Amino acid sequence: MKRASLVVFCLSLLAASIADGATPPATPAMVTGVKDIAEAYVKLVLAMGQHDPDYVDAYYGPPEWKKQSKEKKPLDAIASEARRLREQLAKISEPTDEMERLRRGYLTKQLSALEARVGFLNGEHLKFDEESQALYDAVAPTFPETHFQEILAALEPKLPGEGSLVQRYENWRRAFVIPKDKLDAVFQLAIKACRERTLAHIKLPPEENFSVEYVTNKPWGGYNWYKGNFRSVIQVNTDLPVYIDRAIDLAAHEGYPGHHVYNALLEKNLVRDRGWVEFSVYPLFSPQSLIAEGTANYGREVVFTKAERLAFEKEVLWPAAGIDPARAEEFYDVQDLVKKLGYATNEAARQYVNGEINANAATTWLQKYALMDEKRAKQATKFIEKYRSYVINYNLGEDMVRNYIEKRGGTAEQRWREFERLLASPRLPGDIR
Repeated sequence: MKRASLVVFCLSLLAASIADGATPPATPAMVTGVKDIAEAYVKLVLAMGQHDPDYVDAYYGPPEWKKQSKEKKPLDAIASEARRLREQLAKISEPTDEMERLRRGYLTKQLSALEARVGFLNGEHLKFDEESQALYDAVAPTFPETHFQEILAALEPKLPGEGSLVQRYENWRRAFVIPKDKLDAVFQLAIKACRERTLAHIKLPPEENFSVEYVTNKPWGGYNWYKGNFRSVIQVNTDLPVYIDRAIDLAAHEGYPGHHVYNALLEKNLVRDRGWVEFSVYPLFSPQSLIAEGTANYGREVVFTKAERLAFEKEVLWPAAGIDPARAEEFYDVQDLVKKLGYATNEAARQYVNGEINANAATTWLQKYALMDEKRAKQATKFIEKYRSYVINYNLGEDMVRNYIEKRGGTAEQRWREFERLLASPRLPGDIR
């Protein structure tokens, strides 16, 4: 009874103050709304980019914000501001709309990862699993050496000949290298097929497109640089031999329905249609990367079933590369087993980041358990040195995305529908577990 009287009294005071022309007292939600927090978040990410040149992977928001960010904000001030924004966000009442709720969770996790990256630049180096949790909101499973030994044992009879298994593997797969003078022609055929198949299921802005560049001296095999206005530049690293399976892998991962489609749908559905400016910037070391890399890797299975891919490659890509299509089944029989060694990269990175092994030992581990030759293993070690726990986004990300989508439907059409929904939403690792 007393509580009801108090409410009436407060309301009467509020009404009186409004009648007198006074401004009503602000609630926490009115002090700073989600839109203001989102704008501040974008500016903080750009400020972080002044300290960490790899941090801002893409930006197509207001140009004046990027100009403002050229004045270096101290790292501690960036972390403090990120923490303050998270606290403000927590004070705003939880929305009932699912997309708004996902947006709130997205901003919270991205800001938390920003704080963690500041800590890294300030010399606070976490253990591998702690770092991946802080930056990518996920921890990859740990596998013992016996796990990889069993896969290698299954490969032994498939790779006869002299020398170590990795030597035999390299000798065997030389027959499947795309000649450099045919690389672009083969890659363009793969892109065309992936694009046609994607457009049959996902509506993209009519002006979307990307260009392809061939580069060298990079720690990665391929990269998508999203430029905004539904355009990308895709770079393919030719430092090492490019094998025939990489044509569709790269076309799907970097292009259709991978990174290019992911960024184009975010720009169309979230930035332009909803005005959610936080998606006009992509901080690389953040939970968003697990979704980006996971969907790009799983997209290879969405765009082509295993049987469809084999038929297309035998009919189109292998002849274009001058490789005998009669060996396609043999090639993928081996490659399917090699793919199961993917988590060996995580184990090398985990040990290296944790200080348990050095770079040379990491290279040796990758040669032994990931079946990489010395050059490829050294390139992978350079990637680990530069990107550390980022490696989990490829294999763990792919597995998480696959599990999430396949739980929601087993037909090809259902997979496409759920895949598009995931690409065009603010979902993060915690939302797809």
